[in-house]
Formats: sequence, C-alpha cells, structure tokens
Amino acid sequence: MENLALIDSFSEFKDDKQIDRVTLMAILEDVFRNALKKKYGSDDNFDIIVNPDKGDLEIWRNRVVVADGEVEDENEEISLSAARKIEDDFEVGEDVSEEVKLIDLGRRSILALRQNLISKIHEHDNTIIYKQFKEMEGDIYTAEVHHIRHRAIILLDDDGNEIILPKDKQIPSDFFRKGDNVRGIIESVDLKGNKPTIIMSRANPVFLEKLFEQEIPEVFDGLITVKKVVRIPGEKAKVAVDSYDDRIDPVGACVGMKGSRIHGIVRELGNENIDVINYTNNINLFITRALSPAKVTSIKINEETKRAEVILRPEEVSKAIGRGGHNIRLAGQLTGYEIDVLREGAEEDVELREFSDEIEGWIIDEFHKIGLDTAKSVIEQDVKDLVLRTDLEEETIQEVINILKEEFEE
Repeated sequence: MENLALIDSFSEFKDDKQIDRVTLMAILEDVFRNALKKKYGSDDNFDIIVNPDKGDLEIWRNRVVVADGEVEDENEEISLSAARKIEDDFEVGEDVSEEVKLIDLGRRSILALRQNLISKIHEHDNTIIYKQFKEMEGDIYTAEVHHIRHRAIILLDDDGNEIILPKDKQIPSDFFRKGDNVRGIIESVDLKGNKPTIIMSRANPVFLEKLFEQEIPEVFDGLITVKKVVRIPGEKAKVAVDSYDDRIDPVGACVGMKGSRIHGIVRELGNENIDVINYTNNINLFITRALSPAKVTSIKINEETKRAEVILRPEEVSKAIGRGGHNIRLAGQLTGYEIDVLREGAEEDVELREFSDEIEGWIIDEFHKIGLDTAKSVIEQDVKDLVLRTDLEEETIQEVINILKEEFEE
C-alpha cells in the first residue's frame, strides 16, 4: 500500500481545506498525469484507477512486447526478455500492464507532486470561494476588521476569507478598530490570477436599500417596494417607496413611530439624513415630494429636455437647495430631472452676476453656494445668518447688501 501511504502524506491538509474525498481524488489524478507526462513524455498509455472509498489510486503502465533489440520507444514498448521477468509466458505482440509505484518516480518528482497538489487544491478552493461570493453580490455581509491600511480596511469572515473595504467605499465618518464587526454589501467579486478579490461597500446606494429590507418587515415581505435610492454617503439620502396595498402607508411604515424604525439605519450610516418619499408616477408631484422639506409653489416640466422649473417663495429656496446643494442634487437624481429653482417675484429681481463690475466674482460664488443668486434673495437674509453660512466677513456682506439696495432705491 505504498501509494496509499504517499497519498495520505500528500493530503494530510485535506480536512483543513474542507475538500471532499472524491474531488481530492480527481485533483490527484490530474496532478499524477502531469507528473507522468514530465517523466515519460506521454501519459496516453497509463491507466490511473482511483478508489475514492479507500482513498487510494493505482497507476498502470501499458506497453507492447517486442523482440529483444527492437525497442524504439521505451515508454510504449518492452523487450521480450524484460517482459518475461514480469511473467515468463509473455510473447511478442502481447500487452503488458505493470504497476508504477509512486516511489519509482523519484524523490524530486514526489516533492514536485506535493507542491503541485497543494497549488491545485488552493486553486479549487479559490474557485469555490469566488462562486460563493459572486452569488452574494449586492447582499449585506458582516466581517471582522483584521488589518487597517491607509487606503483600505482588510476584513476576515468566520471562514478566514479576506474582504477588502476600500477608503472610497466607506462612509466618511466611518472609524473602525481591529476586531470590530463591519456591515456592508458585497459590491464586486473578481478573480485576479487564481485568487478571488472581494470588495465590500458601505457607500453604495444598494447598501441602504438592503438595510431597509433587513430592518423593515413590510419591505422584507414585499408589501412595500423600494423604488429608488440616491445618497451622498454620510450626509443625506432620499428613498422612494411604494405600496400596492392602499391600507399601508409606506412612508409611515418605513419611518416608524417617532422615527423608531429608521433610527437603526441612520445610526448604521453615521447619522446620514434619510428622507423617505412616497413614490408616484405623477412627475410634478414626485418632484414636489423630492424637494422636501421645501414647499413648492408651482412647477413647469419640459419632458424633452428632462428639466423642471420650480417656483418657490424666497424663504423656501435655501431649504430646496439644502446644505452644500445636497437636497436639490439628490432630488434631481431621484426624479431623473434637472431642477432649476426660481423665486416668486423673480421678474422684479436682478441676478447677482449683473453686479460683477461692483462685486468680486468669488464673493458672488459664496452666495451661490447657499442658493442665493439674485439681489433680493441676499437682501432678505439676516446679516449674522449669512456670516455663519458663508466664508465672508460681516463687513463684506454689509457692503454687498448696500450695493444691492441701491439698485431698488427710487
């Protein structure tokens, strides 16, 4: 049973790799055939008999008996005198099957066999891991922080699989220590060489969608549908939800009493501000809802250019635009329309750009950043509030207001 002993020595790590015996035997046969090709030039005349039940295999070399002195290919032919040392009644032209012991391959070949076997099993394991995680793309997964690098966090799951959470896939406020459990979605799985590369993301909108499925029973059960999710990770998100059952209020069910249901999701996302919006096919109404918390006065839609002109009272403009322009940007992404905000009475107003000969461009840009692009929109603001919301000094703001007021003096 020399073969069995050697195979056991080759496969001593089998249990650690969780590879079944039958698969191991198939890999063994492939590895041994490669070894035979290297030693004899061909494996065509070899039979490898695998015994998975015993965990053993046999290798038989088949050769044709030829007259002494007429052997041209030692791998496929055997001389009559050599054949009769195996059995004394062989004749020229008969087939001889002779068992090859692994030990006959030589110590160097056996070491190479072992290395090749380890490589093949790792390749097999990697293929299994790749297929396993490929099927989980878009699903929530949890793993533990193993190593923190400058551009990524390396995670390990319970099976020791390595998962990468790149810096740009994290929420800006994320802060993890070694040993922390991290939740995210499996965003992509690729084979690089023979090794699977598994990328996790916490910034992908799908992560928020999956959190809704996980945390809100009606979404999990399909009673409420998440139609679309858009987000600026760690800052703000908008989620459009719908229900085919008129008895269910999709927004109320998702938010919960005093925000109880959505609180866990907000906390998971680093206190990301989440607006849950009732989906509708009425685009005017959908845009109005998407611009919440601002109250829209009227809307003009251009279907061809996918633009919407929204009229609001002056005090509602900053709400529609939101801090850093987040609200209007997300509303546009959610609805698929480019949204232009106009103030009521704007026809009696003057664009700030008209004052570029008196007010420097960078100062005008500061007002634009907070949604103020006309003279009246600036004049109507409190000076101290403008100091807090812009990078401008109070003196500069007061000077701008004085210039703008002159425009409306009789």
